[in-house]
Amino acid sequence: MTGDFTPDMVALLSADIIISTPEKWDGISRSWHSRSYVMKVGLMILDEIHLLGADRGPILEVIVSRMRYISSQTERSIRFVGLSTALANARDLADWLGVRDDGLFNFKPSVRPVPLEVHIQGYPGKFYCPRMNSMNKPAYAAICTHSPDKPVLIFVSSRRQTRLTALDLIQLAASDEKPTQFLSMADNSLDMILSQVTDSNLRHTLQFGIGLHHAGLNDRDRSLVEELFSNNKIQVLVCTSTLAWGVNLPAHLVIIKGTEYYDGKTKRYVDYVITDILQMMGRAGRPQYDQHGKAVILVHEPKKSFYKKFLYEPFPVESNLREHLHDHINAEIVSSTIGNKEEAIIYLTWTYLYRRL
Repeated sequence: MTGDFTPDMVALLSADIIISTPEKWDGISRSWHSRSYVMKVGLMILDEIHLLGADRGPILEVIVSRMRYISSQTERSIRFVGLSTALANARDLADWLGVRDDGLFNFKPSVRPVPLEVHIQGYPGKFYCPRMNSMNKPAYAAICTHSPDKPVLIFVSSRRQTRLTALDLIQLAASDEKPTQFLSMADNSLDMILSQVTDSNLRHTLQFGIGLHHAGLNDRDRSLVEELFSNNKIQVLVCTSTLAWGVNLPAHLVIIKGTEYYDGKTKRYVDYVITDILQMMGRAGRPQYDQHGKAVILVHEPKKSFYKKFLYEPFPVESNLREHLHDHINAEIVSSTIGNKEEAIIYLTWTYLYRRL
């Protein structure tokens, strides 16, 4: 179940497994009294549960808290399985989920299917755009050094940066007298593909084996780029950070070009949350092809030591519910889960926020 698709009631009642986004399950489980399939849930698997501290965290926290509350009211036990990156306070999370000591497994960050080699490079410069521009040559050097003939993902903060980065890579490759080193297609195949591309910037960069991927592309262009990259027709894909969450396109080398993005709400550049950085890094290393993956992180020089610490050590997960608590309390009041002050306090005791106070 997603915001775009909800199966009919017959399908839900007869299903043994329901796969849902947190937002969709939040909306459905609010009216749990009248929905038998919600009360019949016996196992809940939560992917990326370390995102509790991120923007979507409050919804994730609320659906777990609600399901635990439902379990206590119906006296039907629900087993919770939380999947996350390595955590510094995994015991706190396990206590909230009702997980016993023998059910808690907290591996080191280095434990992954494909070992990851990480390089962090700092760059000076007070102003964002010149600093991003200064990172293009090191990004090209990283490709030549770490992944000269294997797939490369470059994460940037905006659509504009995808274009500017790709154009600089084309120029740098041309100055090396290898303008099409990232392309693995015959001319006739390339011409046929280019005739299908709508976006003019993408059409230009594809001629040099570099793809663009961002929300401004139409579905057809985006699908075409994903197919070309996954089939090794183009070697480099310059994309915005949303690709780290939405599409499974692993690469041998991941380059994170800058750890800041422009926040339209605050009208300033802010840092990605550490979980976003980890998610981007997680695209490095293809289990079926690579014995190890590589990630190169290009950061503002003053932040280099911060990323060295948190990328090599587990980080703690905190609740982000407090800022949004009024919205969720009101939702529970409307759905009749909360009817008075005492019930509101009882409801709060089921949250992760309560355990972290």
